[in-house]
Amino acid sequence: MPSNFEFSKKLVQKVLKPTFSYTGENYDQWKAEARQKLRDLLGMDKFELCDSDMQVEFEEKHEGFTEIRFTFQSEDGYRVPCHMWLPDGIENPPIIICLQGHSKGMHVSLGRPKFDGEEDIIKNGDRDFSVRAIKEGFAAVAMEQRNLGESAMGPGRISCKEGSMNALLMGRTTIGERVWDVSRLIDVLEKHFADKVDLSNLCCMGNSGGGTTTTYVAALEDRIKLVMPSCSNSTYKDSIGRIDHCTCNYIPNIGNVFEMGDLIAMSYPKYYVQVSGKDDNLFPIDGAKEVFAAGKRVWEEHSIADRCQLVVGNAGHRFYADDAWPIVHKMLGK
Repeated sequence: MPSNFEFSKKLVQKVLKPTFSYTGENYDQWKAEARQKLRDLLGMDKFELCDSDMQVEFEEKHEGFTEIRFTFQSEDGYRVPCHMWLPDGIENPPIIICLQGHSKGMHVSLGRPKFDGEEDIIKNGDRDFSVRAIKEGFAAVAMEQRNLGESAMGPGRISCKEGSMNALLMGRTTIGERVWDVSRLIDVLEKHFADKVDLSNLCCMGNSGGGTTTTYVAALEDRIKLVMPSCSNSTYKDSIGRIDHCTCNYIPNIGNVFEMGDLIAMSYPKYYVQVSGKDDNLFPIDGAKEVFAAGKRVWEEHSIADRCQLVVGNAGHRFYADDAWPIVHKMLGK
């Protein structure tokens, strides 16, 4: 007898037919309506603004950069931990928000392994985003994502299942919560750090689960100039609809409204760098190329196709810093 999962995988391939994909006509009208539909799917109307109550916990000087550890409220009673790194010798550097993936915390972005296996994914997977950002002349802010790291149910835990199920009970989604936190982080940067960094060159990056958040943030947040999602974009039917993924990836009914290429299309006119691995077993490359081509069409229609580029790394599910960062510099003219 086939398992329920095997049956549901086959059903997804047959049933998913997005009804609000971009058709190449009336882009501005489509984008406005598509963004509202995406907000509804994510449950963004279930959040309320509150006082950010930003608190700096420490400031330390390191070789080559200054570190500021701070927390803020994104919702009443929920605090978001962050580490900002400011490079020495650069006045008002561009800044990149670093979103670690489905891991045990943002300490990986800081290149500070705590748990077994993390030294390897840092060394062989380019997961130390903040470390590389400083080398590239950027300021970096690592933000702890919901249900991960310090925001999980205990050290070394990943609490996505529990958090995602509770979110669904309230008409929310974990991806919606993570997108909300990034937007509130930008509020904090504007209010408290505008004299230290160049917010006109605000970027956002992440790998895997961090790339997923980056993709959705890009579709909805206009204050970001460049986004770099990595190993997170592929067709729904080829990735989360066919391969066993964490609960946090799922948004009820989204596959009947959009394909991931539509999220890319909503991101226009940002600079967009999609990073994919040719052997990625979680977000397969054929689906990655398909959604990228569908999304890039908008940049092509507006004759600025060079602002939307695909980087294909020569391995699997990881980031590819040496391949991606030169494109970032070229796009931003740095």
